[in-house]
This record gives sequence, structure tokens and C-alpha cells, in this order.
Amino acid sequence: MPLYEIETNAHIMIGWADDQDAAVALAKENYPDDEVLRTTVRPRDVWVISKALLGVQGTSEPSDIARDCLARARGDKLHAIRLFMQDTGSDLHEAQRAIETNMSLGW
Repeated sequence: MPLYEIETNAHIMIGWADDQDAAVALAKENYPDDEVLRTTVRPRDVWVISKALLGVQGTSEPSDIARDCLARARGDKLHAIRLFMQDTGSDLHEAQRAIETNMSLGW
């Protein structure tokens, strides 16, 4: 079963479907108000996100401070960013990158 990338006006979804029609149906089932803009069969059975595109440089190890802030904020990203700024003295951009990177690493 191929892996499809389905882009709507509000989301990008990745999912397995038998064919393109089934991929569109999957999107409509989960987000009925979204307009499907395109569907693409992924060339491999994996989904890859470019670290350079996200602005992550070098190896990204989980940050204990960012994870602690996420835990204290109970997963609320905005609150975790505020806590990170308070705990480390970072600016907004730096704190946002730290929190979002740790969220993407499987917090």
C-alpha cells in the first residue's frame, strides 16, 4: 500500500491508501471541511522532514530544559515557550525553536 501526501487548504497529511481516490477519501473523512489541493505518492515508505528547512542546525539532541518546560506546561506549546524564556533568558525565536524541536523529537 503506497504512502500518500495529501495537502489541503489547512493541513498536510501523510497516510497509506490503496490509490489516489482512497487518499482523498481519507482526507475528507478526517477533515470534511478542508479542500484537497493535491495528492502525491511518496517515493519511499517513509516521511522525511528536512532539518535545514526547519532551521535546525547540527544534531538536535533533546533539551532537558525544553522537555521540563513542556512537562510543566502540560504540553501547551505557548506556555512552554514562555517558561523556557523565563528559565533560560532566551529570546522568543530561540525559545520557540527549542520547544518546537523537542516536540518534533517526540516529547
